[in-house]
Amino acid sequence: MKASVDDRLAALRGSAKRLDYNARSLAALENNPRCTLRALLDASGSDKGAIATHVGHPPLFGQSSFAITRGNVFEAMVKDNGCAELLRVLRETLELTLPEVGYEDLNDVGGDGRSKERHERTEEVLLRAARGEGDGTLFDHPMLRLLIGGHKVYLEPDLVALRIDGRFHVVEIKSFPIIDEQADSAQVRAATTQACAYVIALRDLLGRAGIGEEAVSDTIVLVAPKDFTNRPTGAFVDARKQVAALTRQLSRIERIGDLVDLLPEDLTFDLDLEKKRPRRPVEELTGALDQVLVTYRPDCLSHCEMAFYCRSRARAEASLDVLGPVVREQFGGIDTTTMVMGLARGELQPSEDQVEMAAALRHAARLRAELEDLGGAA
Repeated sequence: MKASVDDRLAALRGSAKRLDYNARSLAALENNPRCTLRALLDASGSDKGAIATHVGHPPLFGQSSFAITRGNVFEAMVKDNGCAELLRVLRETLELTLPEVGYEDLNDVGGDGRSKERHERTEEVLLRAARGEGDGTLFDHPMLRLLIGGHKVYLEPDLVALRIDGRFHVVEIKSFPIIDEQADSAQVRAATTQACAYVIALRDLLGRAGIGEEAVSDTIVLVAPKDFTNRPTGAFVDARKQVAALTRQLSRIERIGDLVDLLPEDLTFDLDLEKKRPRRPVEELTGALDQVLVTYRPDCLSHCEMAFYCRSRARAEASLDVLGPVVREQFGGIDTTTMVMGLARGELQPSEDQVEMAAALRHAARLRAELEDLGGAA
Protein backbone atom coordinates (compact mmCIF):
# COMPACT_ATOMS: atom_id res chain seq x y z
CA MET A 1 0.00 0.00 0.00
CA LYS A 2 1.31 3.44 -0.91
CA ALA A 3 2.37 5.56 2.07
CA SER A 4 0.41 8.72 2.88
CA VAL A 5 1.94 12.13 2.20
CA ASP A 6 2.52 12.70 5.94
CA ASP A 7 4.27 9.33 6.22
CA ARG A 8 6.48 10.12 3.23
CA LEU A 9 7.39 13.53 4.64
CA ALA A 10 8.21 11.92 7.99
CA ALA A 11 10.43 9.41 6.15
CA LEU A 12 12.23 12.27 4.41
CA ARG A 13 12.91 13.91 7.81
CA GLY A 14 13.93 10.64 9.44
CA SER A 15 14.91 10.47 13.10
CA ALA A 16 15.25 14.21 13.73
CA LYS A 17 12.67 16.27 15.60
CA ARG A 18 10.23 18.07 13.31
CA LEU A 19 10.92 21.78 12.86
CA ASP A 20 7.81 23.89 12.20
CA TYR A 21 7.55 26.85 9.90
CA ASN A 22 8.01 30.35 11.29
CA ALA A 23 7.67 33.81 9.76
CA ARG A 24 11.25 33.76 8.44
CA SER A 25 10.94 30.36 6.77
CA LEU A 26 7.60 31.34 5.22
CA ALA A 27 9.17 34.54 3.91
CA ALA A 28 11.96 32.50 2.34
CA LEU A 29 9.35 30.55 0.35
CA GLU A 30 8.33 33.75 -1.38
CA ASN A 31 11.95 34.65 -2.11
CA ASN A 32 12.60 31.51 -4.18
CA PRO A 33 9.29 29.82 -5.06
CA ARG A 34 10.73 27.45 -7.70
CA CYS A 35 13.10 25.49 -5.45
CA THR A 36 11.80 21.93 -4.98
CA LEU A 37 14.46 20.97 -2.42
CA ARG A 38 13.58 23.90 -0.18
CA ALA A 39 9.86 23.09 -0.42
CA LEU A 40 10.41 19.43 0.53
CA LEU A 41 12.80 20.16 3.39
CA ASP A 42 10.46 22.74 4.90
CA ALA A 43 7.32 20.65 4.42
CA SER A 44 8.97 17.65 6.06
CA GLY A 45 10.25 19.74 8.97
CA SER A 46 13.86 18.77 8.23
CA ASP A 47 16.72 20.68 9.87
CA LYS A 48 18.26 22.42 6.84
CA GLY A 49 21.13 23.89 8.86
CA ALA A 50 22.16 20.49 10.25
CA ILE A 51 21.87 18.83 6.84
CA ALA A 52 23.91 21.54 5.10
CA THR A 53 26.57 21.39 7.80
CA HIS A 54 26.87 17.60 7.59
CA VAL A 55 27.45 17.67 3.81
CA GLY A 56 30.16 20.31 4.23
CA HIS A 57 28.28 23.51 3.35
CA PRO A 58 27.30 25.12 6.67
CA PRO A 59 25.14 28.26 6.54
CA LEU A 60 26.92 31.50 7.40
CA PHE A 61 24.05 33.98 7.52
CA GLY A 62 22.18 35.21 10.57
CA GLN A 63 21.93 38.22 12.82
CA SER A 64 24.79 39.08 15.13
CA SER A 65 24.12 39.24 18.86
CA PHE A 66 24.79 43.00 18.63
CA ALA A 67 22.09 43.44 15.96
CA ILE A 68 19.60 41.38 17.96
CA THR A 69 20.27 43.40 21.11
CA ARG A 70 20.00 46.68 19.20
CA GLY A 71 16.69 45.56 17.71
CA ASN A 72 15.28 44.56 21.10
CA VAL A 73 16.34 47.86 22.68
CA PHE A 74 14.78 49.89 19.84
CA GLU A 75 11.51 47.94 19.99
CA ALA A 76 11.32 48.36 23.77
CA MET A 77 11.84 52.11 23.40
CA VAL A 78 9.11 52.38 20.73
CA LYS A 79 6.66 50.49 22.95
CA ASP A 80 7.56 52.15 26.25
CA ASN A 81 4.83 53.95 28.18
CA GLY A 82 1.99 52.29 26.32
CA CYS A 83 3.56 52.74 22.87
CA ALA A 84 3.91 56.50 23.30
CA GLU A 85 6.60 56.83 20.60
CA LEU A 86 4.69 54.59 18.22
CA LEU A 87 1.59 56.73 18.63
CA ARG A 88 3.64 59.84 17.89
CA VAL A 89 4.91 58.21 14.69
CA LEU A 90 1.41 57.19 13.63
CA ARG A 91 -0.02 60.63 14.32
CA GLU A 92 2.83 62.91 13.24
CA THR A 93 4.92 61.07 10.67
CA LEU A 94 2.14 59.11 8.99
CA GLU A 95 -0.56 61.75 9.66
CA LEU A 96 -3.11 59.25 10.98
CA THR A 97 -6.05 60.27 13.11
CA LEU A 98 -6.02 58.26 16.35
CA PRO A 99 -8.01 60.33 18.84
CA GLU A 100 -8.50 57.46 21.32
CA VAL A 101 -6.15 54.58 21.87
CA GLY A 102 -6.51 51.34 23.77
CA TYR A 103 -3.38 49.24 24.32
CA GLU A 104 -3.39 45.53 25.06
CA ASP A 105 -0.32 43.42 25.80
CA LEU A 106 -0.72 39.87 24.48
CA ASN A 107 2.76 38.65 25.40
CA ASP A 108 1.21 36.40 28.00
CA VAL A 109 -2.23 35.58 29.37
CA GLY A 110 -2.34 35.94 33.11
CA GLY A 111 1.26 34.82 33.33
CA ASP A 112 0.74 31.97 30.86
CA GLY A 113 3.04 32.45 27.88
CA ARG A 114 2.22 29.23 26.02
CA SER A 115 1.41 29.67 22.32
CA LYS A 116 -1.97 27.91 22.43
CA GLU A 117 -3.29 30.02 25.33
CA ARG A 118 -1.93 33.23 23.86
CA HIS A 119 -3.53 32.42 20.50
CA GLU A 120 -6.92 31.82 22.10
CA ARG A 121 -6.71 35.17 23.90
CA THR A 122 -5.53 36.90 20.72
CA GLU A 123 -8.43 35.46 18.77
CA GLU A 124 -10.90 36.62 21.40
CA VAL A 125 -9.72 40.24 21.61
CA LEU A 126 -9.13 40.72 17.88
CA LEU A 127 -12.54 39.37 16.93
CA ARG A 128 -14.20 41.61 19.52
CA ALA A 129 -12.32 44.60 18.17
CA ALA A 130 -13.18 43.71 14.56
CA ARG A 131 -16.87 43.59 15.50
CA GLY A 132 -16.65 46.95 17.26
CA GLU A 133 -17.19 45.36 20.67
CA GLY A 134 -13.78 46.09 22.19
CA ASP A 135 -11.84 49.26 22.86
CA GLY A 136 -8.46 48.01 21.68
CA THR A 137 -6.42 49.90 19.12
CA LEU A 138 -2.89 48.55 19.57
CA PHE A 139 -2.26 44.86 20.21
CA ASP A 140 1.27 44.06 21.34
CA HIS A 141 2.76 40.72 20.15
CA PRO A 142 -0.49 38.93 19.30
CA MET A 143 -0.13 35.18 18.71
CA LEU A 144 -1.53 34.30 15.29
CA ARG A 145 -1.82 30.83 13.79
CA LEU A 146 -1.91 29.21 10.37
CA LEU A 147 -2.59 25.61 9.41
CA ILE A 148 0.15 24.71 6.92
CA GLY A 149 0.38 21.24 5.50
CA GLY A 150 -1.82 19.94 8.33
CA HIS A 151 0.42 21.43 11.05
CA LYS A 152 -0.33 24.39 13.32
CA VAL A 153 2.20 27.18 12.89
CA TYR A 154 2.24 30.02 15.43
CA LEU A 155 3.33 33.47 14.25
CA GLU A 156 4.05 36.52 16.39
CA PRO A 157 4.12 39.98 14.77
CA ASP A 158 5.70 42.93 16.56
CA LEU A 159 2.32 44.62 16.79
CA VAL A 160 -1.10 44.80 15.15
CA ALA A 161 -2.84 48.18 15.10
CA LEU A 162 -6.58 48.61 14.68
CA ARG A 163 -8.65 51.59 13.53
CA ILE A 164 -6.09 52.98 11.14
CA ASP A 165 -8.57 53.95 8.47
CA GLY A 166 -10.94 51.42 10.05
CA ARG A 167 -8.72 48.40 9.26
CA PHE A 168 -6.16 46.20 10.95
CA HIS A 169 -2.57 47.02 10.02
CA VAL A 170 0.51 44.95 10.79
CA VAL A 171 3.31 47.05 12.29
CA GLU A 172 6.92 45.92 11.82
CA ILE A 173 9.47 47.53 14.13
CA LYS A 174 13.02 47.30 12.74
CA SER A 175 16.32 48.79 13.88
CA PHE A 176 17.79 49.52 10.42
CA PRO A 177 17.65 53.27 9.64
CA ILE A 178 15.45 55.24 7.28
CA ILE A 179 17.81 57.93 5.95
CA ASP A 180 16.37 60.86 4.00
CA GLU A 181 13.11 58.86 3.75
CA GLN A 182 14.95 55.91 2.13
CA ALA A 183 15.94 52.57 3.64
CA ASP A 184 18.02 49.67 2.37
CA SER A 185 15.80 47.95 -0.20
CA ALA A 186 16.91 44.41 0.72
CA GLN A 187 16.15 44.97 4.39
CA VAL A 188 12.78 46.54 3.60
CA ARG A 189 11.89 43.62 1.36
CA ALA A 190 12.89 41.09 4.04
CA ALA A 191 10.83 42.86 6.69
CA THR A 192 7.85 43.23 4.37
CA THR A 193 7.90 39.60 3.23
CA GLN A 194 7.97 38.45 6.84
CA ALA A 195 5.05 40.74 7.65
CA CYS A 196 3.07 39.19 4.78
CA ALA A 197 2.84 35.95 6.76
CA TYR A 198 1.18 37.91 9.57
CA VAL A 199 -1.27 39.54 7.14
CA ILE A 200 -2.29 36.13 5.80
CA ALA A 201 -2.63 34.66 9.31
CA LEU A 202 -4.75 37.59 10.49
CA ARG A 203 -6.99 37.32 7.44
CA ASP A 204 -7.36 33.61 8.14
CA LEU A 205 -8.42 34.29 11.73
CA LEU A 206 -11.03 36.87 10.70
CA GLY A 207 -12.15 34.82 7.69
CA ARG A 208 -13.04 31.86 9.89
CA ALA A 209 -15.33 34.24 11.77
CA GLY A 210 -17.02 35.41 8.57
CA ILE A 211 -15.16 38.73 8.39
CA GLY A 212 -13.82 39.55 4.91
CA GLU A 213 -10.13 39.91 4.11
CA GLU A 214 -10.61 43.60 3.36
CA ALA A 215 -10.62 44.10 7.15
CA VAL A 216 -6.84 43.56 7.06
CA SER A 217 -4.70 45.98 5.07
CA ASP A 218 -1.89 44.67 2.88
CA THR A 219 -0.05 47.92 3.49
CA ILE A 220 2.58 47.37 6.17
CA VAL A 221 3.51 50.07 8.69
CA LEU A 222 7.31 50.08 9.00
CA VAL A 223 8.75 51.82 12.06
CA ALA A 224 12.52 52.36 12.17
CA PRO A 225 15.14 54.88 13.39
CA LYS A 226 15.21 58.19 11.53
CA ASP A 227 18.49 59.14 9.84
CA PHE A 228 21.40 58.63 12.25
CA THR A 229 19.39 59.01 15.45
CA ASN A 230 17.42 56.58 17.58
CA ARG A 231 14.23 58.60 17.12
CA PRO A 232 11.55 56.46 15.43
CA THR A 233 9.95 57.39 12.13
CA GLY A 234 7.47 55.51 9.99
CA ALA A 235 6.63 54.59 6.43
CA PHE A 236 3.90 52.72 4.59
CA VAL A 237 5.03 49.75 2.46
CA ASP A 238 2.73 48.33 -0.21
CA ALA A 239 2.87 44.53 0.18
CA ARG A 240 0.09 43.47 -2.20
CA LYS A 241 2.37 41.60 -4.62
CA GLN A 242 4.26 39.84 -1.84
CA VAL A 243 1.06 38.84 -0.04
CA ALA A 244 -0.26 37.36 -3.29
CA ALA A 245 3.03 35.55 -3.98
CA LEU A 246 3.22 34.06 -0.48
CA THR A 247 -0.43 33.02 -0.66
CA ARG A 248 0.38 31.08 -3.84
CA GLN A 249 3.33 29.43 -2.14
CA LEU A 250 1.22 28.34 0.81
CA SER A 251 -1.27 26.76 -1.58
CA ARG A 252 1.68 24.95 -3.17
CA ILE A 253 2.51 23.44 0.23
CA GLU A 254 -0.99 22.01 0.37
CA ARG A 255 -0.15 20.26 -2.91
CA ILE A 256 3.19 18.97 -1.64
CA GLY A 257 1.98 15.45 -2.35
CA ASP A 258 2.47 16.15 -6.07
CA LEU A 259 6.18 16.74 -5.44
CA VAL A 260 6.51 13.78 -3.09
CA ASP A 261 5.03 11.46 -5.71
CA LEU A 262 7.95 12.26 -8.02
CA LEU A 263 10.56 11.09 -5.51
CA PRO A 264 12.11 7.62 -5.24
CA GLU A 265 10.29 5.60 -2.56
CA ASP A 266 13.43 5.08 -0.49
CA LEU A 267 14.68 8.68 -0.60
CA THR A 268 15.39 10.20 2.82
CA PHE A 269 17.34 13.12 4.28
CA ASP A 270 17.71 11.33 7.61
CA LEU A 271 20.91 12.27 9.46
CA ASP A 272 20.71 9.06 11.53
CA LEU A 273 21.18 10.96 14.77
CA GLU A 274 22.68 9.44 17.89
CA LYS A 275 22.91 11.78 20.89
CA LYS A 276 22.30 14.67 18.47
CA ARG A 277 25.29 13.68 16.33
CA PRO A 278 24.73 12.61 12.69
CA ARG A 279 26.05 9.16 11.76
CA ARG A 280 24.94 8.94 8.14
CA PRO A 281 27.79 8.85 5.60
CA VAL A 282 28.24 12.24 3.96
CA GLU A 283 28.39 10.76 0.46
CA GLU A 284 25.09 8.96 1.01
CA LEU A 285 23.27 12.08 2.23
CA THR A 286 24.75 14.16 -0.60
CA GLY A 287 23.55 11.55 -3.07
CA ALA A 288 20.03 11.85 -1.66
CA LEU A 289 20.06 15.64 -1.95
CA ASP A 290 21.40 15.44 -5.49
CA GLN A 291 18.27 13.56 -6.57
CA VAL A 292 16.04 16.60 -5.92
CA LEU A 293 15.74 19.64 -8.20
CA VAL A 294 17.23 22.84 -6.81
CA THR A 295 16.88 26.38 -8.08
CA TYR A 296 19.83 28.40 -6.83
CA ARG A 297 19.92 32.19 -6.86
CA PRO A 298 22.65 34.40 -5.34
CA ASP A 299 20.21 35.97 -2.86
CA CYS A 300 19.59 32.48 -1.40
CA LEU A 301 22.81 33.09 0.55
CA SER A 302 20.97 35.58 2.75
CA HIS A 303 17.97 33.46 3.72
CA CYS A 304 18.40 29.73 3.04
CA GLU A 305 20.55 27.32 5.03
CA MET A 306 21.06 25.11 1.96
CA ALA A 307 22.43 27.95 -0.20
CA PHE A 308 26.12 26.97 -0.19
CA TYR A 309 25.28 23.36 -1.07
CA CYS A 310 23.03 24.53 -3.92
CA ARG A 311 25.66 26.99 -5.18
CA SER A 312 28.30 24.26 -5.21
CA ARG A 313 25.95 22.01 -7.15
CA ALA A 314 25.05 24.76 -9.63
CA ARG A 315 28.75 25.47 -10.22
CA ALA A 316 29.49 21.78 -10.78
CA GLU A 317 26.69 21.68 -13.35
CA ALA A 318 27.96 24.92 -14.98
CA SER A 319 24.47 26.34 -14.42
CA LEU A 320 23.74 29.95 -15.26
CA ASP A 321 21.82 30.12 -11.97
CA VAL A 322 25.07 31.09 -10.20
CA LEU A 323 24.98 34.41 -12.07
CA GLY A 324 21.49 35.32 -10.89
CA PRO A 325 18.03 35.54 -12.48
CA VAL A 326 18.75 38.73 -14.43
CA VAL A 327 21.63 37.11 -16.32
CA ARG A 328 19.70 33.85 -16.67
CA GLU A 329 16.77 35.66 -18.29
CA GLN A 330 19.11 37.32 -20.79
CA PHE A 331 20.13 33.88 -22.06
CA GLY A 332 16.69 32.45 -22.73
CA GLY A 333 16.93 28.83 -23.88
CA ILE A 334 20.59 28.51 -22.79
CA ASP A 335 21.12 26.74 -19.48
CA THR A 336 24.86 26.46 -18.86
CA THR A 337 28.00 28.58 -18.97
CA THR A 338 29.55 25.80 -21.06
CA MET A 339 26.91 26.35 -23.75
CA VAL A 340 27.35 30.13 -23.57
CA MET A 341 31.11 29.87 -24.11
CA GLY A 342 30.69 27.27 -26.86
CA LEU A 343 28.34 29.53 -28.80
CA ALA A 344 30.55 32.59 -28.19
CA ARG A 345 33.62 30.79 -29.59
CA GLY A 346 31.72 29.28 -32.48
CA GLU A 347 32.42 25.77 -31.19
CA LEU A 348 28.72 24.86 -30.94
CA GLN A 349 26.11 24.98 -33.69
CA PRO A 350 23.18 27.09 -32.45
CA SER A 351 19.63 25.84 -32.73
CA GLU A 352 17.06 27.90 -34.64
CA ASP A 353 16.03 29.64 -31.39
CA GLN A 354 19.65 30.41 -30.49
CA VAL A 355 20.85 32.00 -33.73
CA GLU A 356 20.42 35.64 -32.64
CA MET A 357 21.88 35.00 -29.20
CA ALA A 358 24.83 33.14 -30.70
CA ALA A 359 25.56 36.08 -33.01
CA ALA A 360 25.46 38.50 -30.07
CA LEU A 361 27.78 36.27 -28.04
CA ARG A 362 30.30 35.98 -30.88
CA HIS A 363 30.23 39.78 -31.29
CA ALA A 364 30.84 40.24 -27.55
CA ALA A 365 33.71 37.74 -27.71
CA ARG A 366 35.33 39.66 -30.59
CA LEU A 367 35.06 42.96 -28.70
CA ARG A 368 36.63 41.38 -25.63
CA ALA A 369 39.48 39.96 -27.69
CA GLU A 370 40.12 43.38 -29.26
CA LEU A 371 40.22 45.04 -25.83
CA GLU A 372 42.63 42.43 -24.58
CA ASP A 373 44.89 43.01 -27.59
CA LEU A 374 44.84 46.78 -26.96
CA GLY A 375 45.66 46.21 -23.30
CA GLY A 376 48.58 43.96 -24.22
CA ALA A 377 49.90 46.51 -26.72
CA ALA A 378 49.79 49.26 -24.10
